[in-house]
Amino acid sequence: MTTTQQAKIPATQNESWGLFGTLGEHAEAAWPIAMTSISDATYQPLESVRAFLDSRHGRHFADDVLNGLHAGSDLPDAIHAATQRWMGWTIGRLTSKQYGIPKGLPYLTGFVIHCEIVEESMAD
Repeated sequence: MTTTQQAKIPATQNESWGLFGTLGEHAEAAWPIAMTSISDATYQPLESVRAFLDSRHGRHFADDVLNGLHAGSDLPDAIHAATQRWMGWTIGRLTSKQYGIPKGLPYLTGFVIHCEIVEESMAD
């Protein structure tokens, strides 16, 4: 990733929670990798991905990344594997009902969009 690309990546707004708070010593290195990996997979803008990674859902995504690290993957591979796993899951009936995310949508895409909508509604 070039310096120009990295400069376009929004900084976390939640250093104590979400992906950043969960990954601790790995957070700085993981942030740009996770931002671009998730944005590329979901076709969602970086600001939407930032909202997701700063949320409690981002914390759960980070737990998945940590599982990969503990299993011996390096950081980029652990993030890529977590991204692919979350894209492979789909929104079920109960999650759709609880969060208003369309049933059948990839889990990661659904929660990235959901977090963006929640953040926008809180700003109003």
